[in-house]
Amino acid sequence: MTGGVVPEARREEHPKPRLVLRTVLRHDVPASLVVFLVAVPLSLGIALASGAPIVAGLIAAIVGGIVAGLLGGAPLQVSGPAAGLTVVMAETINHFGWAVTCAITVAAGALQVLLGMSRIARAALAISPAIVHGMLAGIGVTIVLGQLHVVLGGSPQSSAIDNVLELPGQIVGHHDAAAVIGLLTIAILLVWGRLPAAVRQVPGPLAAVGLVTVLATVTGMTLDRVSLPDDVLAISLAPRLPDGGWWDVAVAVVTIALIASVESLLCAVATDRMHTGRRANLNRELVGQGLANMTSGAVGGLPVTGVIVRSSTNIAAGARTRASGVLHGVWVLVFTVLLAGLIESIPLAALAGLLVHVGARLVNPQHIREVREHGDLSVYLVTLTGVVVLDLLTGVLIGIALSLAVMLHRTMWSGIHAEGEGEHRRVVVEGALTFLSVPRLSKVLGAQPAGSTVTLELVVDYLDHAAFDCISGWQQNHERSGGAVIVDEVGHPWLARGRSGRPTVRKDAVQKVAPRWLAPWSEWQANHSGLTVPGQRTEPPATSALSRGTSEFQRRTAPLVQDTLSRLAHGQQPHTLFITCGDARIVPNLITTSGPGDLFTVRNIGNLVPPAGAAGDGSVGAAVEYAVGVLGVREVVVCGHSSCGAMKVLHGGATATPVDLPNLGRWLRHGEPTVRRRAAEGPVLLGDGLPVAEEDALALHNVLQQLEHLREYPVVARAEARGDLHLTGMYFDIGGAQVYLFDPVRGGFRPAGVAPDAPAVAVSEPEG
Repeated sequence: MTGGVVPEARREEHPKPRLVLRTVLRHDVPASLVVFLVAVPLSLGIALASGAPIVAGLIAAIVGGIVAGLLGGAPLQVSGPAAGLTVVMAETINHFGWAVTCAITVAAGALQVLLGMSRIARAALAISPAIVHGMLAGIGVTIVLGQLHVVLGGSPQSSAIDNVLELPGQIVGHHDAAAVIGLLTIAILLVWGRLPAAVRQVPGPLAAVGLVTVLATVTGMTLDRVSLPDDVLAISLAPRLPDGGWWDVAVAVVTIALIASVESLLCAVATDRMHTGRRANLNRELVGQGLANMTSGAVGGLPVTGVIVRSSTNIAAGARTRASGVLHGVWVLVFTVLLAGLIESIPLAALAGLLVHVGARLVNPQHIREVREHGDLSVYLVTLTGVVVLDLLTGVLIGIALSLAVMLHRTMWSGIHAEGEGEHRRVVVEGALTFLSVPRLSKVLGAQPAGSTVTLELVVDYLDHAAFDCISGWQQNHERSGGAVIVDEVGHPWLARGRSGRPTVRKDAVQKVAPRWLAPWSEWQANHSGLTVPGQRTEPPATSALSRGTSEFQRRTAPLVQDTLSRLAHGQQPHTLFITCGDARIVPNLITTSGPGDLFTVRNIGNLVPPAGAAGDGSVGAAVEYAVGVLGVREVVVCGHSSCGAMKVLHGGATATPVDLPNLGRWLRHGEPTVRRRAAEGPVLLGDGLPVAEEDALALHNVLQQLEHLREYPVVARAEARGDLHLTGMYFDIGGAQVYLFDPVRGGFRPAGVAPDAPAVAVSEPEG
């Protein structure tokens, strides 16, 4: 968190009034003043670009701050007139006139309230970011093209294309004082961000407009300036119903409501990422924005949205509660009423220069990079072009249509390809396999030679009925022609369940299938179809499992580990000697999260280490000497486990070993010291768990006994004395999937990941 900006109101459900007042005075009042200074020039400029009365921008700022600030669901978001609606508003005002436009704003607000009450606010987030960014960029380009004419002393044309065609003549034409003021405003805004931090405490828009206004006033320049009503407070209800053209009115209402809603919701989501306070309630925010628009339209203001420029300024200035946004609206009202003469001294060219800068910033290079990296640059460019050349709603609709087309294209064409030559072919299918993919799928499958062996590798997230029929029909035809098909489903067995008459429509409809690299091969084989060749004998299960396992490694794992194995090709440098039981349920690399080259593993019955110099099999001793003396491992681990067969035999005594297994009997004699240790010593601590079987308690003693045997080896004793080697006792509870490590300080085993000083519980003696 940045500077502890968790608002007090979040920490208490009903904070004390004194605490709230202190927070407002200390943090929200200063922040509201900063936002107010940014909001005034922007509101005037947006009203100018929209073709609305200048005072309409200030009214929207006042209403957005107070109404949306009080009733909205995003506490730190600041609302007001937004650049994103300037194009739509300019077209609406030009077509219907100002009074009818105000009525349209009221209706759009009512539609927003209904949308918020229906609790579908989050549905707006389904719109692709490429479309939203393209829409904003198109609005920015349109604003720049229109306001450049004002900056250069001319008048904007009726369309973006006309503005482009007329711009060269405007550039080379005669320029008066308006051009100087407009260009100077842009220049100040461009360099303001590079000035010292102390200077940048004054918001750039306020500084630029303020400086050029002072210059124009002092020098006595003749310029068009802001015009306000003689009595700002004398506001009559502006809305008026149209005389006809209700379809066009409905389109305008829906357009303004949707754009304002999307812009406000996206701004709320972006604002949430900038602070650590209470998260936005998007449905409530939409209702608050709707009520603000109904109020703004009723009193002659522009539509209101959440504005990212004001919201980010609000948070950066230290705001803690919604009081900051509300107070900013109050300051705009006070400023408008008391300092109307000062506002009327602002040149229109200065506001046009401010809008050119704002519009240019809507074309965000970072957004362009993001959509390009995600493969949506075409959607971005088409939306931008549609907004500029046609109109905003048409451009957005074209962008949505293209985004759907791109999605369908990716669904139809992604992840279906054939590999191999001759009699052995492979067809790989990835992604969602639906009816849209059937034309491509049938083409690839149909191209496989008759009589060939085809492995169909399905790595699919979903498989619908049409795709199932396509695969099943092709497989039957291919096998009838003498070929063979191996179906290899990775993940959910969509095809296998369909064939069994138990198809599913979603993954969570059945128990999840464990990944093949974790589940036992016997279980994995039982759930997957094998090689089916008509008239031929099925391979033995063990051979088939081994063959499929090695094939799986070559196909999937080998490309991932080839670089690692290449580095290990000329020698090994393991960090650990891992001595464990040969039990098939113990997978050392799995329970230690290690890989190739990490563990020098020795496995035997009962994870036994014969004492140094003991007669008989010397392979374990040789492995210990090689790992410690030659490879220089830094750790030796002895890992026992629950339900160990060797411990069961040792617990039962020598007679438990069948007479026809003499080698096993001779080997388990190395475990007799463990039996004597268990009889002589008390229980070993094992975290907070209690073994229910005597052989498990014996397994704990066995780990400690083998560590003692290791220390009898001279090579181990010398390395441990030097501090170059650490001996670790480990125990794996198979049923609980829990690893325990021996803690010599506490004299017992503690769960892996638990601090060494955590309490351990003694293992009680089993009854009987």
